[in-house]
Amino acid sequence: MLKVLVFTCLSLATAACSQTTGSITSTAAIGPLALTAAEPQLMSMSGPAFAPPAFYSFCESRPDLCASTGPTEKMTMTDRRGAELHEVNLAVNRKIREVSDQAQHGVDDVWSVPQSAGDCEDFAILKKKELMKRGWPASTLLLTVVTASGQGHVVLTARTDRGDFILDNRTNALRPWTDVRYNFFARQSQSAHGKWERIASAGA
Repeated sequence: MLKVLVFTCLSLATAACSQTTGSITSTAAIGPLALTAAEPQLMSMSGPAFAPPAFYSFCESRPDLCASTGPTEKMTMTDRRGAELHEVNLAVNRKIREVSDQAQHGVDDVWSVPQSAGDCEDFAILKKKELMKRGWPASTLLLTVVTASGQGHVVLTARTDRGDFILDNRTNALRPWTDVRYNFFARQSQSAHGKWERIASAGA
């Protein structure tokens, strides 16, 4: 019964991206990371979750971008690494035009590497790809499902020794996950390839 409930909730959460209304939100968080911030907050997990259905078909064609395991669990944050997060988040948000899967592909949920247009998970996938090109291990870049105003949405979580940071197509700001007003639902597992886990709360 629990598995059925988790699967149902995750399917509903990922049925469509929460669409941006108007221009992308931009805040004072743009710029160098505050590396002297408060105690790092990392997500803690509370058991397995089903992956979004479209994740599996995407992984068949791009297993490199679906990877989430490896020896590195947290990237050591430096000024350069912080700048990379900001630069990639901003560059992808500026390059890609937001459009729904239904409008672009004629179906409700397709995951892909966007060229010029895509929806929330496509933004997150491209950001993961660009950061991996800059030396970030796939295991520190985790696709993450949230809900925003009751709608499903996908963001990229960057795990660092300064906490978990969120790269989002709805804002150019790079923020600690605890400062983001979403309901965090599930993300890729760092311990099992191709698996997802439910997000519980902030941990040590």
